[in-house]
Amino acid sequence: MSASTSDSPSPRTRLRPGPFHNRDFRWFFTSRALADTSTEMGAIAVPLLAITLLQASPGQVGVLGVLSTAAFLLIGLPAGIWVDRTRRRSILVVGNLCHGLVLLSVPMAWFFGVLTLWQLYACVLLGGVTTVFTRVAQQSYLPLLIDQRDLVRANAALTSASSTAGIAGRGAGGYLVQALGATLVVLCNAFALVSSALALLMLRYREPRPERRPDARLLRDIGHGVRYVVTHRLLRPIAMSSVITNLGLNAIIVMVPVMVVTELGLPEGRVGLFFMVGGVGILAGSLSAQMIAGWLGHGRCLWIVGLGVGAGTLAVPLLDTGPLFWVASAGWALSQFGIGVHNVVQISLRQQITPDHLLGRMTATMRFLLTGSLAISAAWAGTLAEFQGARAALWVGAGLCAFCWLPLLLSPLRSMRGVPAHDTEHEEEADGFRSAEVDDRR
Repeated sequence: MSASTSDSPSPRTRLRPGPFHNRDFRWFFTSRALADTSTEMGAIAVPLLAITLLQASPGQVGVLGVLSTAAFLLIGLPAGIWVDRTRRRSILVVGNLCHGLVLLSVPMAWFFGVLTLWQLYACVLLGGVTTVFTRVAQQSYLPLLIDQRDLVRANAALTSASSTAGIAGRGAGGYLVQALGATLVVLCNAFALVSSALALLMLRYREPRPERRPDARLLRDIGHGVRYVVTHRLLRPIAMSSVITNLGLNAIIVMVPVMVVTELGLPEGRVGLFFMVGGVGILAGSLSAQMIAGWLGHGRCLWIVGLGVGAGTLAVPLLDTGPLFWVASAGWALSQFGIGVHNVVQISLRQQITPDHLLGRMTATMRFLLTGSLAISAAWAGTLAEFQGARAALWVGAGLCAFCWLPLLLSPLRSMRGVPAHDTEHEEEADGFRSAEVDDRR
């Protein structure tokens, strides 16, 4: 990873006590926490708004899930190129502001009595477009802010904040929708995203201006990122495992509100309670990730926690009233504990083994595969639930998650203890990409 330049000493030289000793990281953390809380509240408020106010069917709820992540399939790969060619903080600020304004249109339309399902579709699609850029830029920007040796701790802190947002955002979101209505919760989401953008303006660190390449070829540069991921001996199994997980897990996330409110007839607060229990699992997993990775090894812990993810999700289709609600919630918490560990370890590993000039493209490729699979998951889950009911979609989703650990077990990760300091084979390949770019400019 090459060092960043600025007028002040590089942030990488000031961080040995830990990432929170870096003022810029504290503001970055604050911005992420606000954005994640907004995202988690919106994940509850938007489908509940569609169900309760617009009488959306299971299939229409599935369409909302598809559109919220479809942008990753449409522009996910070129987004990585644009992120690599643009100052990433600017992308984060503009993206959060635009997303906030898009969400603000929902309560405004409701106030004037003109809110429709089609507007909700447009809003989640446009919000997904901004999310593509902010998510890619976030993961590409973090390694520039802090010392590489602090990446695991920094990612653990960010994942813990995201997990806390899941507890507070989804848990409170369900009850707030029940008490105040979904439109007011969406209004709070909009303000949180605007506040997130303002927090980013407090960062002192300035990225160097990316090199302008008027002769750059979009398809060629996308190909470099895709080829780097799909041919990498460590990134490829991580991508395969995560795609399988997302294909199953997102079906559960999309269908639980339908199952709880429509089929079981429980109040909206129960949806928030279910996801809040899962948020506790993610928080515990992210806080434990560094210890578990040190105990089991970075590679070995990925497939072992994958077993926990699969086992936990198999309890979710039992969701019902009475004690079975808590059995399903406990299984969900177990699966989310594994997700918390997995996210911290695999994101840190990806950032450490990828050179700076490919970070955006690598992240965009992974986001295209991982988040794009969420759109596919929502599509098949909504279609199946429309004809067979939400519980059938829950069973199929849990069945997919039960096999998410296999690609990791069948790869070099199965026995890898630490993060490789130098991956010579792929360093040479990455250097080859850079050489090809230089030759093209000549």
